[in-house]
Order: sequence, then C-alpha cells, then structure tokens
Amino acid sequence: MELHHGSLKANEITNRWYDENKTKNYGAIMSFVGVVRDEHGIDGLSFDVYEPLLRKWFDAWQQKALSQNAKILMAHSIGDVPNHETSFIAGVLSPQRKVALKLINDFVEDFKANAPIWKYDLKNGERIYAKDRSQKIAGAGILG
Repeated sequence: MELHHGSLKANEITNRWYDENKTKNYGAIMSFVGVVRDEHGIDGLSFDVYEPLLRKWFDAWQQKALSQNAKILMAHSIGDVPNHETSFIAGVLSPQRKVALKLINDFVEDFKANAPIWKYDLKNGERIYAKDRSQKIAGAGILG
C-alpha cells in the first residue's frame, strides 16, 4: 500500500509494479487507474486518510488475495488532486487471469464502499466535504 501527496504518477507506478513483478511467475498483472472526473462543477477532489484504519482494511484484502496465491497492490492520493489526474491505482498479481479479474473487481468495489478515505470537492478555491457521494464507514467512529 502506497500513499502519495497530490496526484499519482500513474505511468511511473504501474510500470514500476510491472517491472518489479514480471519475473515472479504471475500469469496476470493487472491494474485499475482511477481518474478524477470533471463533473458537478468541481476543480478536483481532495482526500483525507487515516492510515492505521486504511492499513487494517488493506491487510484484510491482502489476506484474501494471498489465500488465492495472488497479491494486491494499491496507491492512493492524500490531499488535492485536480480534474483529469489520477487519485487511485489498484493492482492484482495472480498466477491465473480469472482470479485476477475477480479480485480486482471485488477489491475496487469494496474500496469505493468501505475504504476509510474521506473525499472533498475542490470548488472555487474551497474544500467541501462530499457528503452526498460518501458512505459511512463501519468502525470509523467519529470519523464516519
């Protein structure tokens, strides 16, 4: 799990993941790159992360992947990310393509629903909590 301040350098991260893992006998190396969309009149998004809670969530997913001889990779932004820039990258390494395809889909869907990351809209120089597009996070207490 990697956390970066600001936009993610998608090519650099995904190429590094590929280079570090291409000789480890994985039959599937796949990635999902999440890009901030220009919608709702926003100039970008901003993210707050509580790393201990995110690490716990991620480690649970890593155990699910390891039980299938696979591995999950993730990078996410902290702070501001302008429109058309990358804020989230997920990767799955697996000996089998079917396992990788299912894992990456399930991981990204659960990330959107349950990862302890708080999203804000950037609009006219302001940072506004995106409450209408956020979900309560189980176990987050006052941070939920």
